[in-house]
Amino acid sequence: MNLDDALLEKASMLSGVSERGVLLKEALKALIERESARRLALLGGTEPGTEAAPRRRPK
Repeated sequence: MNLDDALLEKASMLSGVSERGVLLKEALKALIERESARRLALLGGTEPGTEAAPRRRPK
């Protein structure tokens, strides 16, 4: 696997993680979280006929 050394160094510096395997695992987890959030946001408002959920107001 070819990885940019400068990119790895910057990621290590920003995260505080020095082990390459741990750094790659954390990077993949962050990518999965970001893409999952993006896909969820794209679903927002796509269900026609859905009513807003009732909200409780403090008395």
